[in-house]
Amino acid sequence: MRKGFAMLNIAVDLLWLRPKKVGGTEFYIRNLLDGFRRLEEPFHLFLMVSKDNKDTFRHYTQDDRMELLETEVVSANIAGRILWNFFCQNRFLRKKGIRKCFIPVYCRPLLNGGVTYVNVIHDLQAAHYPEYHPFHEIAYSRLCWWLDAHFSRHLVAISDWVRDDVREKYHVKSGKITTIYNPITVDKDEIVPFERLAEKYHVDKKAFYYTVAQLIPHKNLDTLIAVMERIKNTETGLPCRLLISGVNGESRDRLESQILERGLEREVTLTGFVENAERNALYKHCLAFLFPSVFEGFGMPPIEAMLFGTVVIATDRTCIPEVTQGKANYVKDPYDAEEWIRVMQNPADRIEEMDFGQYEQMRLSRKYYELLTEQFG
Repeated sequence: MRKGFAMLNIAVDLLWLRPKKVGGTEFYIRNLLDGFRRLEEPFHLFLMVSKDNKDTFRHYTQDDRMELLETEVVSANIAGRILWNFFCQNRFLRKKGIRKCFIPVYCRPLLNGGVTYVNVIHDLQAAHYPEYHPFHEIAYSRLCWWLDAHFSRHLVAISDWVRDDVREKYHVKSGKITTIYNPITVDKDEIVPFERLAEKYHVDKKAFYYTVAQLIPHKNLDTLIAVMERIKNTETGLPCRLLISGVNGESRDRLESQILERGLEREVTLTGFVENAERNALYKHCLAFLFPSVFEGFGMPPIEAMLFGTVVIATDRTCIPEVTQGKANYVKDPYDAEEWIRVMQNPADRIEEMDFGQYEQMRLSRKYYELLTEQFG
């Protein structure tokens, strides 16, 4: 324990997590908690869980430094969870004798109510793309971001790009917000035999493209479908096979319709959610990982793919060049299918130049530990 600081003894708000429904934020917090379990420093975390997610966190209690704090909240009931978060959370924590709470996302109570909060902001997506969100979601997000900026003790941004975005839009002083990258862990031994995937998806090694994304508009998956159509109908010399893995989103129906309308049922497959072992095998054996997103707060999939030695082709928008350290292949116009094809025809492999230590779980978990100890000390 660092000299001059009390032992870290805080609640961690996990009520927002709907298992397999919230994309990268779920991987982020589970990676972080796994990293805390590997720390030697003393701490005690009260993991504040809901009725419908508590079982997915129960294994953490094998570490005596972590304890489940069960609530009556149902995470799947988003409106009910928000109301409880706004009006009941402070009283609940005070009754448990807890006055310090880390929230790994932007949501928080309306007032501090005698509790000190540290929040993580992953991005300001609804502010940049309001057309993709219903009014109530935009209003809620903006309210929470404002509360974070004005009432939380400290903020964590998951990239410098997010940090600068938050500072500009909410006038947060530089000393109140810290960049800590997302911890990324890839178990290269957790992988299914490729033969199983070949049979399941009708693909050959290094003869297909792969992407992982929520099926929502700013992920720009429509462009990849247009790319596949172009490859199918012209002599590009590229394989015309694309697998898209991701949890459901409002774009799923539209993407399925586009695949049908363009006659790409054999060329493009929406796999839905895949377990890590299957995802890892797809990372490893695809010809290239394509990342067409036009807005990211961090973007873990490209780095995960590079950890498997796979070339990445991505857009140059928001934080993507930052977190890929300029070592991916970048498309300047994310919506230009022709440019995608040109880059795909001759991608550079600069993976050996990557400093993967920037995303190392223990390094970043210790950064969080030190920041939270300092802020809550």
